[in-house]
Amino acid sequence: MISLGIESTADNLGIGIVSSDHEVLANYVKIHVPPEGGIHPREAARHHSEYMGASIKTALDQAGITMSEVDIISFAQGPGLGPCLRTGATGARALASYLNKPLVGVNHCVAHIEIGRMATGSKDPLTLYVSGGNTIVSGYESGRYRIFGETLDIAVGNCFDTFARAAGLEYPGGPDIERKAALGSKLIPLPYAVKGMDLSYSGLLTSITSEYETGKHSIEDLCFSLQETAYAMLGEVTERALAHTSKPELLLTGGVAANKRLASMVRDIAEDHGATPFVVPIKLAQDNGAMIAWTGIIAYNAGYRTPLESSYVNPNWRMDQVEIPWRN
Repeated sequence: MISLGIESTADNLGIGIVSSDHEVLANYVKIHVPPEGGIHPREAARHHSEYMGASIKTALDQAGITMSEVDIISFAQGPGLGPCLRTGATGARALASYLNKPLVGVNHCVAHIEIGRMATGSKDPLTLYVSGGNTIVSGYESGRYRIFGETLDIAVGNCFDTFARAAGLEYPGGPDIERKAALGSKLIPLPYAVKGMDLSYSGLLTSITSEYETGKHSIEDLCFSLQETAYAMLGEVTERALAHTSKPELLLTGGVAANKRLASMVRDIAEDHGATPFVVPIKLAQDNGAMIAWTGIIAYNAGYRTPLESSYVNPNWRMDQVEIPWRN
């Protein structure tokens, strides 16, 4: 079985083609980079609409197949930015309707976990999912992916991207912040906001931006302090969740998973608790179509279908609202 997946929850337009024997045949990503500021939903949606057809063709060419060989059409149904989600859903509906293919709506956050399990071979991990739009600690329990901790406001990736814009760094901000943090050594006191099992990054962002505007600190020390504080918060919540659940594995996924400092912390936490650490390769950890295509396959094989009349998007679709029959 072959699934074509459309990912369009934010600034990435991803078209993935995956087979039921775990082979990623194509994973093409076309990124919308705003000229200034953060993501503008309507501009990103316009970008996705403009490049949808060409991106699907590129993915099919990479896979060396035609649309007639695709068995199901999968798409990110939520959560995400409404205009972006609707653009991807419209493309998926058009393909499914015109070609008479089954349609499968996929939860974006669940897809990050499932492609991570496929790529790493992990079976039952506690997952730390960190990206520009999400910061979630979750694990499978009683038919759903339960959330053990999450951000109360902005995601850690959003925090980094916004500071990077303010400081004139590259966008997205994570890679440039990591490079400069490696050259820093002075830890500037910043807000550390862990509330129970949840986190808050808005105060940290305000504080680091204010410190930058004073001109008293080097950009290297600012990035070092931001990264260490943000990841210490993640580490605390993740470690407590791992101790509570006693999961045998710890999986790191999402675009921020590319950060070597965070990956090192995750490995240390896992080893301290006798768990096996896994880090998803960046091409599958970032927002991409392959994760949507793969999750579409396993959901379809578990009997899940999305009728056209029920294929409306849900920008606020939480992962713990999704039933996971393929893991029963």
